[in-house]
Amino acid sequence: MRTLIIAAVFVAANGLATASAADLRMSWWGSEDRHIATQEALKFCGDKFGHTIAPEMTGWTGHQEKIATQLAGRTEADIMQINWPWLPIFSKSGNGFADLNQFKDVIDLDQWSEADRKSGSVDGKLNGLPVSITGRVFMFNKATYDKAGLAIPTTWDDLFAAAPVMKQRLGPDYYPFEGNGPDARLIVILRTTQKTGKDLIDPATRQVAWTVEELAESLDFYQSMVEQGVVKSWQDEAAGGNAPLHENPEWASGKIAGTYQWSSTYSKIVGPMQEGQQLVPVEMLKVDGATTEGIYRKPSMLFAISKYSKEPKAAAEIVNCLLNDPEAIRKLGATRGLPSSKVALEVLTRAGTIEPAQIEANKIVMQSTGVDVSPLNENPRVAEAFDSTFEAFAYGQLNAETAAAGIIDRINGILTGI
Repeated sequence: MRTLIIAAVFVAANGLATASAADLRMSWWGSEDRHIATQEALKFCGDKFGHTIAPEMTGWTGHQEKIATQLAGRTEADIMQINWPWLPIFSKSGNGFADLNQFKDVIDLDQWSEADRKSGSVDGKLNGLPVSITGRVFMFNKATYDKAGLAIPTTWDDLFAAAPVMKQRLGPDYYPFEGNGPDARLIVILRTTQKTGKDLIDPATRQVAWTVEELAESLDFYQSMVEQGVVKSWQDEAAGGNAPLHENPEWASGKIAGTYQWSSTYSKIVGPMQEGQQLVPVEMLKVDGATTEGIYRKPSMLFAISKYSKEPKAAAEIVNCLLNDPEAIRKLGATRGLPSSKVALEVLTRAGTIEPAQIEANKIVMQSTGVDVSPLNENPRVAEAFDSTFEAFAYGQLNAETAAAGIIDRINGILTGI
């Protein structure tokens, strides 16, 4: 099977007529390791097809605004790394980017599952190919749980039961889990999705799919996590500086012993952990009566081609090379998470460049049940409306029913206008 996959990619990358030499641009965001790996892969792919590709790389901050300005002025790069939630912003009817289905003789689209291709499509137009698929996964520090004489939680009840034991045996500043800001929002979304079998936003109506009562119940559930010492309160987090998890010394030392994070961030959050700590992913914790495991699964990012590119076929050759050519795959490594392309995942797995825990986290994401998640969930205005009202609830300024009604009304108002 492995031989067949690689052979198919070889044909797709080498057995078709290539475009004439072209000067291209590619834009992306990321960290230094991603910048270095991408430039090396672009050099390889450019040499292979006789194209030159000028790199345009930045950090995450400000990248969306930069792309928005370029798209408005039709000055965007030929090849773009785009964020999944941008699709309904920049391509409402699927016409914001080139339809990659037009280049199926250049790009081996069979390397992506039908579900993956659908996730990058708008109104049947393939606007972007998922570079990797990510999802929210429960991860626990086994070293801390072992130290407290506790098993890793497999249910929400286990998680709640761990809090008093951990504090009694290790100290009052130990917490079995974390949940603050966006992480808290996604815990509430998970619980409500499990209970109702519905995503936050109904894709048909483009309105919030939950009732006030359904959302209020999940807000109260989160508050019980705070009151029973499962997670720190927002006030305590703010007093500690609201440091992101990978910069939080309490996470690094094992005093915070669990999280619900994107599978693609495994290396980022495990990196700062002190020697002896051990982070392990586990299957989804489910509430009683859950109708679904509620996995929040999405493309972590996509590669798209400008609809105004003067050399779209050459750009398609580079996209296919970056995502499907074994040598380019090895150069990129896992700098964008575990690849969605079948051959890319095969190449990196055989090369031993992916940590076993990362493979396990990806397996949980791909095998868990869920509902279709709307990219509108991550519209910046939608997220801000949810988070700011949730924060007022967390600080005791609103009760659960009032907060839930406010979240729903504000999000519906935003969605009506976009």
